Amino acid sequence: MLFTQLYFWGFFSIVLLGYSFIFKQNKARSIYLLLFSFFFYYKTNGVFITLLFFTIVSDFIWGAQIFKAQSQSKKKLFLSISVILNLSLLCYFKYAYFFVGSCNQLLGTEINYVNNFAHFSNTFFGTEFRLDKLLVPIGVSFFTFQSLSYTIDVYRGKVEPVKSIFDYGFFVCFFPHLVAGPIVKANEFLYQIYKPYSLTRIEFGMAVFWIMNGFSKKIVADYIAVNFIDRVFTSPNLYTGLEATFAIFAYSLQVYMDFSGYTDIAIGVALLLGYRLKTNFKSPYKALSTSEFWKRWHISLSSWLQEYLYIPLGGNRSGTIGSYICIVIISLFMVLLSGKLWLLFFIIGFFLMLIFLAFAFPKIKQHINTNINLMVTMLLGGLWHGSSWLFLIWGGLNGLGLVIHKFWQKISPFKNSTNVFVKAVLLFITLTFISFTRIYFRSPTMETANEILDRIGNHFSFELFSEIIWGYLTVLLVVLGGYLIHWIPESFKEKYRNTFASLPLPVMILCCVLVVFSLYQIMSSEMQPFIYFQF
Repeated sequence: MLFTQLYFWGFFSIVLLGYSFIFKQNKARSIYLLLFSFFFYYKTNGVFITLLFFTIVSDFIWGAQIFKAQSQSKKKLFLSISVILNLSLLCYFKYAYFFVGSCNQLLGTEINYVNNFAHFSNTFFGTEFRLDKLLVPIGVSFFTFQSLSYTIDVYRGKVEPVKSIFDYGFFVCFFPHLVAGPIVKANEFLYQIYKPYSLTRIEFGMAVFWIMNGFSKKIVADYIAVNFIDRVFTSPNLYTGLEATFAIFAYSLQVYMDFSGYTDIAIGVALLLGYRLKTNFKSPYKALSTSEFWKRWHISLSSWLQEYLYIPLGGNRSGTIGSYICIVIISLFMVLLSGKLWLLFFIIGFFLMLIFLAFAFPKIKQHINTNINLMVTMLLGGLWHGSSWLFLIWGGLNGLGLVIHKFWQKISPFKNSTNVFVKAVLLFITLTFISFTRIYFRSPTMETANEILDRIGNHFSFELFSEIIWGYLTVLLVVLGGYLIHWIPESFKEKYRNTFASLPLPVMILCCVLVVFSLYQIMSSEMQPFIYFQF
């Protein structure tokens, strides 16, 4: 069920109709929205709703047990059970097929992968899923991370456990953010369940603005993808290095508009229902460094990883036992991805060399200790997106970019510069780096990524510049316009948002009709699924 489909808005209209009778009663509205959220997820994911049921019941119980436990050891035990259950389910659905295939390649075995969940569904629900293919539930990473934040926050004493399983279920599967975020932490949302409904006239206008803004982003993202980006990444050998370069920068805009468009709509829909979701993007392509970029991009995931992974591992102070366990896990993935047993011995040798250097040279040891968790977090973030060398390289490159920026900050002569030209150069360097790492994020195979790099490295020329510009004039103007709008100062953006939110209702409705009508004129095909549904 896509936000951009008429079906969804019919569904949401029915939700609002019933909601208008019970919105003042906290318990009734939670149960009401919970039931519609279940329906939303069922229409999106079918039988996988049973996984959502399990997650809700399991962590509701473990949260209560953590709170009741008298000793710290019992609290840790119950938290560990919650973490292991959640991560085991997540790993099964995202990586089971990969592990079976990799073990067969590595050990020469012929183990057949059987999707037991698909078998269960086919037996009891009459579905026809293939048993030899992995089925990844849409949104499994998002609701798993949300549920984990609850048991961890209860353990840390940041929140008290909810008394009703209906309230907890509502927190986990509130439909606006259920399948693609933003990831909602327990300490940021639970208290809202018990607050009276409130929505000012300006907030209503702002909610409508975010919905229209997100819808516009998604339509434009699909347009540049279908008419340019997808063609280049499907057959890169048919294009020049200059076209490939344009496609890379266009993809950076597409993935931003697609993902932030979803969260804009989610924020607007949630606000109409009286709930405030956190901002997930803050104009990330205004960033002047990789560190600043990751503070502006997918903020809910970045902050989740920082709070529940990076800091517990030791942050920038030093590596911990957890850090080295994570390194072992990442190394295991690398060996399985390669299918080469010799890589295991190479990795062991590499780490033995690092240990020797750390003991022989104290400064090297200090650098390893203060940067190891940064690299681990980014590599795991890459693997969160998928079990492939492409995502691992993408995460590693971004981790390397963060580490290099830390060193550069210490010697940079431009650290506190207010010069516009310097800022423009830093912005362009950051955007270029982020965009080129996305070659690995967007490419379907390593061969495609290598072909794109080959086109840029060996077939780059400005000889056909005018022909390329005229050939893709409309698409390139849309891309340029998207970046220019993105770079508008935030103060100006706030003014036009507030102006729209303050419009009289008839004028606001007319504006919305004109925007929707205009956008549907540029739709070049059926609406594409949101990119982050696959994660």
